[in-house]
Amino acid sequence: MEIIKYPARESWSHIVERPHLDAQTLSDTVSALLSDIRRRGDAAVRECVERFQGVALDRFEVSPEEMEAAEAAVSDELKAAIAAAAANITRFHASQAMPLHKVETTPGVVCWQKSVPIQRVGLYIPGGTAPLFSTVLMLAIPARVAGCPEIVLCSPCAPDGKINAAVLYAARVAGVHRIYKLGGVQAIGAMAYGTESVPRVYKIFGPGNQYVTEAKQQITRQGVAIDMPAGPSEVAVVADASSDMTFVASDFLSQAEHGADSQSVLFTTDESVIEPLLAEIEKQLSALSRRSLTEKSLAHSRIVLLRDKDELVDMVNLYAPEHLIIQCADYAEVAERVVNAGSVFLGPYTPESAGDYASGTNHTLPTSGYARAYSGVNLDSFIRKITFQEISRDGLLRLGPVIEVMAANEGLDAHKNAVTLRLGKVKS
Repeated sequence: MEIIKYPARESWSHIVERPHLDAQTLSDTVSALLSDIRRRGDAAVRECVERFQGVALDRFEVSPEEMEAAEAAVSDELKAAIAAAAANITRFHASQAMPLHKVETTPGVVCWQKSVPIQRVGLYIPGGTAPLFSTVLMLAIPARVAGCPEIVLCSPCAPDGKINAAVLYAARVAGVHRIYKLGGVQAIGAMAYGTESVPRVYKIFGPGNQYVTEAKQQITRQGVAIDMPAGPSEVAVVADASSDMTFVASDFLSQAEHGADSQSVLFTTDESVIEPLLAEIEKQLSALSRRSLTEKSLAHSRIVLLRDKDELVDMVNLYAPEHLIIQCADYAEVAERVVNAGSVFLGPYTPESAGDYASGTNHTLPTSGYARAYSGVNLDSFIRKITFQEISRDGLLRLGPVIEVMAANEGLDAHKNAVTLRLGKVKS
């Protein structure tokens, strides 16, 4: 793991870089796959499934029988945990709904905004090395709360042609309508363009590796919306001498175990925490079932020692982490100065795992610095807001002259005439 002490500000842009593949090679590979899927539909998807998922599928969609078998395979203990998490996620996202509110901007001029759910959404649930059934809850529950009429889900199956039972059960609990055994670029392409088997959706949600992230970004240029560029997971931890290194190391490792391309970073102004943290990481790492994968992530993880609290806050905001854990003594004060982060976890008893699973907040968050401009998934992610306006006769008399002057000064005569002709009728 890299340890960086008191870096000069001109080097900060290098420090906040994430691990990445060659951009051009990645773009070309994904573009070729998407073009083939758009052109040949199911046939191209089937070839991708065989090539990348290692299975030949006669049918992409999960059958009712498979759903029943999955429910039977999930333990009562896990069902209870999923139910508790689902209730919290539902409660938090339902609280985000905004009531209809009409505003009279000028006497006789009434404007309002109506929330309308996206009619068909696509959810991508990574497979990889862990069955992320929690992500099903994070995406499908707000879609259901928003009122989306059709929720489509894609997740890669194993070589035996089955999707993890907990993923399927969570999809049933959350209200998913159709599920397909597709992963990677082929899942994104199928949902973006539609095939003989997979319906085209209007917006695609969900995290994934760099191929999935690249595919999502490319389809935005072809008329399909996405939630955000959500790629490999990451965490930044802020700690000082008051922090419990057992807790800090556990948070550091919990993110690192996501995948070889994940990243964990510690920001501190206290050099005395470095050696205890490294020792605790090594101690906890030795007991992890995913040790070899986690070690690959740690190879490009970092500890950064800053001169003072101002530098620390500036570095955090420049890094713009997906997850930010603040465990220093004055964590509330530091949190007030955070402007770039996906989700923030405050104090020693708030592990990042809480947000990943069951506190109620959403864990689908912007990565790779996109937290500078993007929010995490929330209820509004599944809603379009349409504006309405109604102008009365008296309202037009008041507002019309303003519109006429503005239109005339922009040289748009037809715009002006649309008001002038109405005023002529009203005044006659």
